[in-house]
Amino acid sequence: MTRAVLFDWRGTLVTTLTETQWVEQALREVRCDPAPAVVDRIVAAIGAANGDEDRLDGPGVDSDAALHRKTYMSVFADAGLDGELAEALYSVESDPRHNAFALDVAETLGAIRDRGLEIAVVSDVHFDLRPAFDAAGLSGLVDVFTLSCEQGVQKPDPLMFRRTLEALGADASDALMVGDRSRPDGAAVEEGLTTLLLPPLQEVADRRLHMVLALCDAARA
Repeated sequence: MTRAVLFDWRGTLVTTLTETQWVEQALREVRCDPAPAVVDRIVAAIGAANGDEDRLDGPGVDSDAALHRKTYMSVFADAGLDGELAEALYSVESDPRHNAFALDVAETLGAIRDRGLEIAVVSDVHFDLRPAFDAAGLSGLVDVFTLSCEQGVQKPDPLMFRRTLEALGADASDALMVGDRSRPDGAAVEEGLTTLLLPPLQEVADRRLHMVLALCDAARA
């Protein structure tokens, strides 16, 4: 029987800027024209500096805020970007206002709570998400926030799931993990959690979370 639902944040509950959108927004913040040719050049430079090993999403990057900033700034420097643009890019990456909640989040979290279940947010992130949930009027629906920058580890490390379950007072067999990426979120199955992987959220109007309720109800039947 499901007693708790664990949610990833980016890509699951909120949208994520594409690389192009990220660069466009940063250019606007430094009052530069986000002309397509300029944006494409910057995106390509960041991609080349990031490399095949994907330095921006490397092991432990989200488990320490200082390391996160150092890693991003190093990639921007290697890409040949000036300091003002680098700061703007990092500001956009670190501002949850650029990650809009899906339209079905509030109703889904409310329906889960109406079923008497607890809710946790388990996210690899370098800043506190609670203000974003406060601003959206959702903080009262979340019982536990397990954030990598506070835990000192990040998914797929099993401690992210174990500590969340401990905080909820729930067993793995009674919990459901909901995410959008196989490597970090799918690792929950190794800890005994039933896991639902959804396609990454593209638009706020995408309605995918009804599948969470369907699984919760099936487990209660």
